[in-house]
Amino acid sequence: MEREKEDLLRTITAASNSDLVDLVIKNGKIVDVFNHEIIHEDVAVQDGIIVGLGTFKEKKEIDAKGKYVTPAFIDSHVHIESSMVTPSEFAKVVLPHGVTTVVADPHEIANVSGKDGIQFMLDSSEGLPLNVYVMLPSCVPATPFENAGALLGKNELESFYSHPRVLGLGEVMDYPSVLNKEDSMMEKIYDARKKDVPIDGHGAGLNAAALNIYTVAGIKTDHEAVTVEEAKERLKRGMYLIIRQGSVAKDLPNLIKAVTDKNSRRCIFCTDDKHIEDLIQEGSINFNVKLAIENGLEPISAIQMASLNAAECYGLKNTGAIAPGYRADFLLLNDLETVDIDKVYSAGTLVAENGSIVKRWDEGKTNEWKGLIKSVNMKPIIKKDLEIYLNKVEMANVIEIIPNSLITRHIVENVPTKNGLFQPSTSKDLLKLAVIERHNHTGNVGLGIVKGLNLKSGAIATTIAHDSHNVITAGTTDEDMLLAIERINEIGGGLVVVKNRKVISSLSLKISGLLSENGFEVVNDQLKEISDALKDIEASEKFNPFLTLSFLALPVIPEIKLTDKGLFDVKKFKHIDIN
Repeated sequence: MEREKEDLLRTITAASNSDLVDLVIKNGKIVDVFNHEIIHEDVAVQDGIIVGLGTFKEKKEIDAKGKYVTPAFIDSHVHIESSMVTPSEFAKVVLPHGVTTVVADPHEIANVSGKDGIQFMLDSSEGLPLNVYVMLPSCVPATPFENAGALLGKNELESFYSHPRVLGLGEVMDYPSVLNKEDSMMEKIYDARKKDVPIDGHGAGLNAAALNIYTVAGIKTDHEAVTVEEAKERLKRGMYLIIRQGSVAKDLPNLIKAVTDKNSRRCIFCTDDKHIEDLIQEGSINFNVKLAIENGLEPISAIQMASLNAAECYGLKNTGAIAPGYRADFLLLNDLETVDIDKVYSAGTLVAENGSIVKRWDEGKTNEWKGLIKSVNMKPIIKKDLEIYLNKVEMANVIEIIPNSLITRHIVENVPTKNGLFQPSTSKDLLKLAVIERHNHTGNVGLGIVKGLNLKSGAIATTIAHDSHNVITAGTTDEDMLLAIERINEIGGGLVVVKNRKVISSLSLKISGLLSENGFEVVNDQLKEISDALKDIEASEKFNPFLTLSFLALPVIPEIKLTDKGLFDVKKFKHIDIN
């Protein structure tokens, strides 16, 4: 408390212009997200805080040379685990893209490793120039219809609320538990309300009546709208509309049509789930901003959505603007329309320039993740475990993929069989799908049929299977699927590609079966090898097969998915038979 008081006195002194300030940015065109205009003033910074606009005496000067000075960007909802690298490596990738703050939901690693997983994400993001705030996972497991590696109730989450970077309760995915006022869910929501912290939503497929229940419960954000109509339903109920553009879910081009000058202050951006290669090549929230502008949104509105709006949504009172009292997290842009980033500053320190990190930081303990390895704990799987028996008729419930969407179609189709057993068919693009419980040695194997994955041979498997992260595999033959499962077990989790009973590529993700202990460059190179292997089995290049596969196990996204307990009808919210 005494130190905070001293910091306040020091910044007031700096703002009074009675002494030299640390830093002054001159000759810049400031994007004023409050008045929605470009202004021409100097910006003074002291101890990483903006202390004034105007004329100041400085120790150091930054000549912006006519470049635009904008607030740095905020990713309002992201699962760092989807990048497959640790928070420190993640920071090295997103900082050059102008993102200095993220609101992370570690429910991926929490579903595998529980409280230890959350603590790892907090510890490993400490001291980074990337501000990593956390929303506590509300749904571990995501639903009661699958097996995860942990169970987190109110009591397990309680101790984390005292952490200075914990903001609130993460996405409430289990809508039926809210509707039915299920005790454990109500305890978590009530506790968050009592603490007056934000509660994130996950309203995939919810109609207007369901949204009423959601918002009355205190859930005030949602990133699952996919149409203009859904966006407006959320906005009219006072929710923040989080517009997502990730690796699979690419909702921005549709949803940006719902944004107007009258409602834009309730709209923000997120990536949600984005692979490391997409973050490197495409960018993070900077890409959302650029894409929004390309789709007709006025540039200052797009920047405001990516900064001030997101900060206000999550109560980050000193973040998101170029104004006195705000953190000196800012960008120098060569061009506003194309979001061409020249330099990135975090707390007044240059951290990235021309697309590369210029400031290194302490990597922390090299063995901080050691307790999270050996997370694959499944019973041996044999060929019989993968056999799909069809009862008399050959009509089956099938999961049909919609390319570049988390949503799937529930179709009923005539499928090939032999002696009553389903036979994968590459000509009909009907493949076998299996989810194997890998946390508690239960032996559970859920089986299904998937259409649209478009593998011409072989099999793929991964421990990234949202959100319980069991092993999920799809393939053209049982033998290749079994080998893929075996290899997953050997490497402690990750990604595997098999062809003709031979492993042709694999990527080890030893940390909870989700993250690599290697640097992002190494992981990116390994993913390129995976990509080459996918070409070898003639996988579709219209979408990422592994990303698509990973979401086929998520039983909170319509219309039909597969868990370790079997085929799941999301609309009816219950398991169903294959035929």
